Amino acid sequence: MKLKFLISSSFNTIAVHKVRSFLTMLGIMIGVTAIIAVMSIGQGATGLIMSEIDIMGANTVSVAPGTMESGFVDFFFVEPLTQNDLDALLRPANVPNLSDIMAGVIVPDPVSYGGQVYRDAMTMGGNAEFFTDTFNMVPERGVNFSSVDINNNERVAVIGSRVKEELFGMNEAVGERIMIGNVRFLVLGVYASRGYVGPIDMDNFILIPHTTAQAYILGNYHYDEFYIKIDSPENVDRAVADIKATLRESRNIQPGEDDDFTVMTQESMQKMVGDVMNILNAFLIFVVSIALLVGGIGIMNIMLVSVTERTKEIGLRKALGATNRAILRQFLWESVTLTVIGGVIGIIFGALISFVVSETLTRTQPFDWEFIFPIEAAVLGVGMSALVGLIFGLYPARKAARKDPVEALQYEK
Repeated sequence: MKLKFLISSSFNTIAVHKVRSFLTMLGIMIGVTAIIAVMSIGQGATGLIMSEIDIMGANTVSVAPGTMESGFVDFFFVEPLTQNDLDALLRPANVPNLSDIMAGVIVPDPVSYGGQVYRDAMTMGGNAEFFTDTFNMVPERGVNFSSVDINNNERVAVIGSRVKEELFGMNEAVGERIMIGNVRFLVLGVYASRGYVGPIDMDNFILIPHTTAQAYILGNYHYDEFYIKIDSPENVDRAVADIKATLRESRNIQPGEDDDFTVMTQESMQKMVGDVMNILNAFLIFVVSIALLVGGIGIMNIMLVSVTERTKEIGLRKALGATNRAILRQFLWESVTLTVIGGVIGIIFGALISFVVSETLTRTQPFDWEFIFPIEAAVLGVGMSALVGLIFGLYPARKAARKDPVEALQYEK
């Protein structure tokens, strides 16, 4: 049987039963749509996160208490970073490649001005000069606070653009005083709109001296994170080893005991993100496989109905000389055609959904979410669709091929 006839016969059958064909393809369409949409959105998210990590610089290292394996309950019992840890890291003999360090603390209290409370702001105690040098965060209006302000526990702040808009609207913020918790802070500067820098939304960000946060708000002298700048990217691995050795000594961790802190580099953060996305993609493929399985069962069911309805046609074709192999190929081709068309439609819908999501996020959120069309997912989608059609169409096709021509011609519906 010629390929041209197989193709035209398959499309004619689909055209005759449009609604039934559409419903048959629906399970395949949904499965492939899910593959394309989720993998496209996932790759866009991965690209965004990777670019944010790149902004932090290849020579920037972060240290946090606890480990990646710490559970939700363990989180409340981790040993915090202390002044003793900071002093140990600052000794040149311990970490000779350390260029600069910022000790950071998270302030959970909301910010307010004139009775207006803004709870979405993230307040951090840190070093404004470090932020400027490392992340190129320069105030659009006003100035940064200085090391003198840090040493003197001054109640000063630099705020993000959205914080300014929410609290002050069109009015000037520099020189005004805001409340963080129950403590009043003088606004020295306002950052330009920047979106995310690493994991931090700078538009919703407030930076105050960490000494002030500890003395007036938190009431302790612990730290939530250290940001460390290494003198060059080539020395990062050596510096990480020195940091770990220094902290193990300052925190009295004995040989053979696990670290109770985590040191993250740009490379390790990117690997962690990649591992998470690979796990999500594997889970996606498992879920979509179930959807395709359901779609395949639907294909087999409809093809069995089609074989029954076309029993006389099969008998007539066999009476005219069609072989079992020709009949088998005809029904297999129809099954594969149905699933491949469903797969192609799924690819189109999946790409459209992911494009709309990326455009919406780019326009409504403070970051540029890139639309990525996953070619490998499209190839996978079409391939899996054809495979489903082949596997689940084989039984109905064999049943059609094995019909006795005499009985088939005498068949009455």
